[in-house]
Amino acid sequence: MTDHALAGHAIARETLTVIGWVALVQGGLGAGGRYFGDGPWGLLHKWWDIPTAGYLALLVAGVALAVWGETTKHKAKQTRS
Repeated sequence: MTDHALAGHAIARETLTVIGWVALVQGGLGAGGRYFGDGPWGLLHKWWDIPTAGYLALLVAGVALAVWGETTKHKAKQTRS
């Protein structure tokens, strides 16, 4: 792979990692607000009416993306060293 292709791959991985962290936080805030408050917290409830199961699915998807992105970033850093 060329350096340009590797840089593009790294940017895509970082983008998916950030999306994962945002999804994790928004899913956690939505589900947490439903369980511990009077309604969902976060930003998504202002645009869409998402059920609690949807917030939990968003949380799980966010965890999966964030963990994948962080572990691949760590592995890439180890191989460069």
